[in-house]
Amino acid sequence: MASLIAAPAGGWQAERRRAFALGLAPALAVLLVITLLPAAALLVGSLTPLSLTDPAGTFRFDDPLVNYRHLLEDERFLGSIGTQLQLSVASVALQLGVGLGLALLLDGRSAVLRATRTAFLIPMVLPPIVVALIWKIIYTPDVSPVHRALEAAGWPVRSLIANPDTALWAIAFADTWQWFPFTLLMVLAALQTLPADPVEAASLDGANRWQLFRYIVFPHIRPVLVVCGLFRLIDSFKAFPLIYVLTDGGPGNVTEVTNYYGFIQAFNFSYWGYGSAIAMVILAGVFLLSWGIGKLGWNTHEHPDR
Repeated sequence: MASLIAAPAGGWQAERRRAFALGLAPALAVLLVITLLPAAALLVGSLTPLSLTDPAGTFRFDDPLVNYRHLLEDERFLGSIGTQLQLSVASVALQLGVGLGLALLLDGRSAVLRATRTAFLIPMVLPPIVVALIWKIIYTPDVSPVHRALEAAGWPVRSLIANPDTALWAIAFADTWQWFPFTLLMVLAALQTLPADPVEAASLDGANRWQLFRYIVFPHIRPVLVVCGLFRLIDSFKAFPLIYVLTDGGPGNVTEVTNYYGFIQAFNFSYWGYGSAIAMVILAGVFLLSWGIGKLGWNTHEHPDR
């Protein structure tokens, strides 16, 4: 019977690789069209002095690195990088901390906890522009119910988005409100898969709550936290709707992050080549930060024999 089943030419492994390649081909084709081609167009544009005021410069490559040299001398661009890093660190840290804390509190199987978890997911499903408008109302003293309540209690507060000392933190807080449910959901899923035996054994040996979390729970959920941090880090570079609606990069330029500065250069001043160079720097920076964070915390299991 076995002799009747002929092995395909090249062997079963080669046939398996061909099947995988054929199965991935449609997805790779879509990825090429919607991701790689626009990225290639962006790269090409960044190597030209492309501007709506100078259409002839669209395909001029006589000095392809001129935009990148100007970036090194652009103090406003360099300042926007620092602002972006402050916003990213603050928002990602807050989202991970709040999401982790609430996940530990809501880890249970009661109906009340399930309903509470569902309510916490609402901000994540709202469109970013809607979230921005909600917080615009909250941060505007003339119409904000929060400001009205604080004023009635004798604690008047200035507009947080009009204060240079608090504007960036106000944006980070609004971004955290929308996206901490992502961390909450991911960590809850990880906690649901935590084996009960190690926890029970450690409890019988006298471990307290902090020791249980540090030595059993945290190592189990650490890879999930790394994934959440990577996703939220990447998305923190796209906090455009909040900045556009809440502060427009102000007061002054204290909330002018890198992608917003690129938007100003491309669409306010029509320097599309320069704006494309800024976008390419952001893309490279996101890749480097993601790689670095992944190397720091992705693999939690040591393999000394490797």
